[in-house]
Amino acid sequence: MKEQLRTIIDQDAFRRAMTRIAHEIIERNKGVEDCVLVGIKTRGIYLAERLATKIHEIEGITVPVGELDITLYRDDLTYRTEDENPLLQGTQLPVDITGKKIILVDDVLYTGRTVRAALDALIDHGRPQVIQLAVLIDRGHRELPIRPDFVGKNVPTSKHEKIAVQMQEVDKIDQVDLYQG
Repeated sequence: MKEQLRTIIDQDAFRRAMTRIAHEIIERNKGVEDCVLVGIKTRGIYLAERLATKIHEIEGITVPVGELDITLYRDDLTYRTEDENPLLQGTQLPVDITGKKIILVDDVLYTGRTVRAALDALIDHGRPQVIQLAVLIDRGHRELPIRPDFVGKNVPTSKHEKIAVQMQEVDKIDQVDLYQG
C-alpha cells in the first residue's frame, strides 16, 4: 500500500512549470524553427501537446507534435513472461525528423532507461540535428549518463519513494504526488 507523503506540484505550479519549460525551449533554440516536440507515450504526449500550445501562445508558431512508442526498445523486455506480451501503441511522427531539432518530452526522469530506449527509437526514424530532453520531474538515481535540458522541478527522492504524475487528460487533475514505497 502506497502512503502519500505530499503533493509536490499542484495545479498552479504545474501550469507555471509548463510555461517556464516552453520559454526555455524557445530561448535555447533561438525560436522554434525546425523544432519538433516528441512525447514518450503516454503522459509525455500530453506534456508535448501542452508545450506546443504554450509555444504557440508565446511565439504564434505551431510546433509539430509526435508520439513515440518505445515498447520494443525497452531493455527489460527479456524479463517479461510469455503471458506479458507488450502492447504496441505505435509511433506517429508528423514530419521527417532528419535535420530537425527534436525535443523529447516525458513526465518523470528516473534511471534514464526510458530515455535511452526513446533515443534508439528516434534514431530508427531519422537523423535529427539535435535531440533535447524536457521532463516535468527529475528525481535523480540515474543508471545511464543522461541528463535533461529542460526540467519542471527537481525532486530528490529515495529509491523507495514513488512519483505519481496526474494529468487532466487522464486523471481529471494536474498534480504530482510523492508516495512512500
